[in-house]
Amino acid sequence: MILGVFGGSGLYDIDGLVEERAEEISTPFGAPSGPLVSGRVGDARLLFVARHGRGHRFSPSEINYRANVFALKAAGATRVLSVSAVGSLREGMRPGDFVVVDQFIDKTWGRGATFFGDGVVGHVSFADPTCPAFGAAVMAAAGAAGFVEAPAEARRAASPADGTRRFHRGGTYVCMEGPQFSTRAESQLHRSWGADVIGMTAATEAKLCREAELCFSALALVTDYDGWHAEEAAVTARAVVEVLRANVAGAQEIVRRLPASLASVAACGCARAAAHAILTAPGAIRPDALQRLRALHGRDL
Repeated sequence: MILGVFGGSGLYDIDGLVEERAEEISTPFGAPSGPLVSGRVGDARLLFVARHGRGHRFSPSEINYRANVFALKAAGATRVLSVSAVGSLREGMRPGDFVVVDQFIDKTWGRGATFFGDGVVGHVSFADPTCPAFGAAVMAAAGAAGFVEAPAEARRAASPADGTRRFHRGGTYVCMEGPQFSTRAESQLHRSWGADVIGMTAATEAKLCREAELCFSALALVTDYDGWHAEEAAVTARAVVEVLRANVAGAQEIVRRLPASLASVAACGCARAAAHAILTAPGAIRPDALQRLRALHGRDL
């Protein structure tokens, strides 16, 4: 089993991770955000990419998402977990909670979000952007790590910060371009849409993983209440980092336990997600485009 993980550079400081090494990778889409860090937990091999680079050098709009996903695919990953900080749009999704996201509203506009184009036309289904079977394994790992599932009704009502480590089953993630945080008006608009959390990265990763036929799940770490909450301070980068640091240990523990949960995961169709997606006739595809896509869609090309 080879599991890919997107997150911060501190995410791969996991107890029990052995044979750790870092490798510089080149891809047809340019350089990834940083070296591909690999290690083993039991019989599973884990591959990590720090999406913002070492030292947090790339803004959400500057990340080379295509290279990051391609690097994991080329290294043999079959599943990818995206771990990222988010703002909460719901009273009961409080800072410190985790959300296993299952839907996206993508508002991004300035980034490479497809492997197709440049002479190749392809369309994949994206109605259900995350893998339910993989998401169930993530939730099982969260339970094994000591997290308690919050009841569905809890996201609508405030609850005291009693120290309970909680995760929420499902949620809609608004992906904004950034790097600025939301205005209060935007935050209220997103709430009116029925969305639950807001971030700047995971939807792009989900789209590319679907095109690359990688099983995808997203673990969102709530750090703040975005801009809508009248009784909470407006979100700042400093506040996000403070809560995120407190959450990292929990995310590390979930990742450490995830291979064991995946051992009994139900079969899914993610590995065939792009079957018949390419509409361009093979003879009309330029050789350079064929070379770029062969590692992703060689079966259909």
